[in-house]
Amino acid sequence: MNPNLSAWLLVAASVIAEVAGTVALKYSDGFSRLLPSGMAAACYALAIWLMAVAMRQLDMGLTYAVWAASGTAAAAVVGMALFGEPVGVIKVVGLVCVVGGVVMLHLGSSQ
Repeated sequence: MNPNLSAWLLVAASVIAEVAGTVALKYSDGFSRLLPSGMAAACYALAIWLMAVAMRQLDMGLTYAVWAASGTAAAAVVGMALFGEPVGVIKVVGLVCVVGGVVMLHLGSSQ
């Protein structure tokens, strides 16, 4: 398998772990519930480790931007889907801007 593809798959797994940690954080009720609190900590630790391994092959700036933007967008969508958070035009436009910004950053890195 292509090393860059493997690294991007690690970034994707890292995003999934980060979003899972964020969901667990929501359920932790301010770290007052032990199991969700432990899950949040474990998921965040896994997310950081996976991203660190991916950065062996990928540029730091682009990797972190993709990770942060993907995690932000995914957490917002999960919040809307699981927790009934409001969906509005401004929120959707903001998510599109976040994703578009990362795409532009990636396109700019090839110049």
